[in-house]
Amino acid sequence: MSRDSPPDPSATIVEFPKAKGDRLDIFTRKLLSHSLLSTVDQQAMLSLPFSLKLFAPNEYILREGERAQFCPLLLSGFAYRHKLAADGGRQIVALKIPGDPLDFQSLYLRRVDHNLQALTAVELAVVPLAALEKMAMEHPAFARAIITDILVEASIGREWLLNIGRRNAIARLAHLLCELVHRLNQTTLTPADEIEIPLTQEQLADLLGLTPVHINRTLKTLEATGAVQRKGRRLRIGDFAELSRIADFSDLYLHRDNVD
Repeated sequence: MSRDSPPDPSATIVEFPKAKGDRLDIFTRKLLSHSLLSTVDQQAMLSLPFSLKLFAPNEYILREGERAQFCPLLLSGFAYRHKLAADGGRQIVALKIPGDPLDFQSLYLRRVDHNLQALTAVELAVVPLAALEKMAMEHPAFARAIITDILVEASIGREWLLNIGRRNAIARLAHLLCELVHRLNQTTLTPADEIEIPLTQEQLADLLGLTPVHINRTLKTLEATGAVQRKGRRLRIGDFAELSRIADFSDLYLHRDNVD
């Protein structure tokens, strides 16, 4: 199946509810999850200039090698970063959820070094990089929040590397699902038992370094424990405590206590 083609309708698809809130509120909430920002800082963030853009599932937002002039902020839907090998193999290296900035790195690096693609239908607030640079110069706490967000993303990347390299298949999948529950709760306040995952079995395979067949077997094993529930093409969190036990999950790497 082409990497740009619509998901196979027979695949297991999990979907998250769309983000709620007014425009940039969810982006502000994301940065507040790890950084202290004054009321003045927050008002300045909400006043950033932006244009709204909609992308269909599988549509490219940024491509490797491009020079970005804007930073997309994810208002609703889900996106992912990926790299392609010479033989066409894909590795998904980051999953982006509502509230996430998608390209802070282009404030500091000249060219995009990965592909950024819509996973579901997405709504983006596209902010000029020049506006973010000006904001960072005038509001040091916002500049610090940008760096903190980049560092937290790097921390998540290290945990994903450990996940793929050293955990078995069932722990890999359980760990990913636990992470998504924690991250979504930070910005969308979605309860664990209402969360659905917007990934096909092929996409889960490309993310976790497994085959789709292995993913299918692992899902069945997790389902048997009650940790997840499959209803047709949808996957939901069933027993979050059991999921955390299987993953031996610690949220330290998400730095949720950074503002305590």
